[in-house]
Amino acid sequence: MKDQFGRTIDYLRISITDLCNYRCMYCMPEEGVCKLSHEDILSYEEIIEIAKAATELGVRKIRVTGGEPLVRKDVVSLIRSLAGLPGVEDLAITTNASRLAPIARDLKEAGLKRVNISLDTLDEEKFRYITRGGKLWDTLDGIQAAAECGMKVKINTVLIGGFNVDEIPALAELTRKQDLELRFIELMPIGHTHPFGKEAYVADSIVSDYLSDLEPVHREDGVARLYHLPGAKGKIGMISPLSNHFCDDCNRIRLTADGHLKPCLHSKEEIPVRGLHGETLKETLRQAMYNKPARHKTLSYKSRSDSARNMNAIGG
Repeated sequence: MKDQFGRTIDYLRISITDLCNYRCMYCMPEEGVCKLSHEDILSYEEIIEIAKAATELGVRKIRVTGGEPLVRKDVVSLIRSLAGLPGVEDLAITTNASRLAPIARDLKEAGLKRVNISLDTLDEEKFRYITRGGKLWDTLDGIQAAAECGMKVKINTVLIGGFNVDEIPALAELTRKQDLELRFIELMPIGHTHPFGKEAYVADSIVSDYLSDLEPVHREDGVARLYHLPGAKGKIGMISPLSNHFCDDCNRIRLTADGHLKPCLHSKEEIPVRGLHGETLKETLRQAMYNKPARHKTLSYKSRSDSARNMNAIGG
């Protein structure tokens, strides 16, 4: 369906947990988060009911997120149920890939088409530092396993000045021989980005300073501006939520793990949907889609997000 500004809202992101086995500095505090009780988290049955109502209103793309979605038990069965909903054309998951390799083929067979994998550095020590204990090779093994079983792979790299900007060429090399999309994303002032100073907030245009031979390619969908290196199999994307926001093209709403709709990532507005059923649920979803804000107010590191949640509790 269309919102009040004429945008087609056909994309639902579903957070199934706020927990994660990493503690990435821009996402979570070092001590982790206060664990919600089992009763506070949407059951798989509730998630399917809400997703089904959303597809009946025109949602065609669903992404499962966290926290880290693969820490939740029996996630393969959830993927299978979501893939079976009438109208779902694209089903994806966002993950740090640390637990992906052993179940990648199971997820593919259940109906998962794409994976977005977080990877901010190719240096083992820096990876351990930014994730507060993660193992780089677990993520690299997950990337390889997803590709080998035929899933489309996108890698999300958050640009952080003073940390990984110098690795832009090395990260871009991943696209030379692999048919994947590497996306450089601007750091957003939301939640636990406090370890970083203003120098960390760099525009994604810095990528072209390191990759002068980038060639633009046609963008099929999504918010990334796409390029490729000459002769490369894969693509390079740039996503600029701060320097060149894409609110006019935003087509998504989000469902939190505890049952609230967020029409905008950077808005404090949340609409409870847990416990709603039938036409009441559909009408609440319809109103949330229609009243989606025109744009967010987060335009620089000086203006922090209005969101009342950290990224781990939203799912990106």
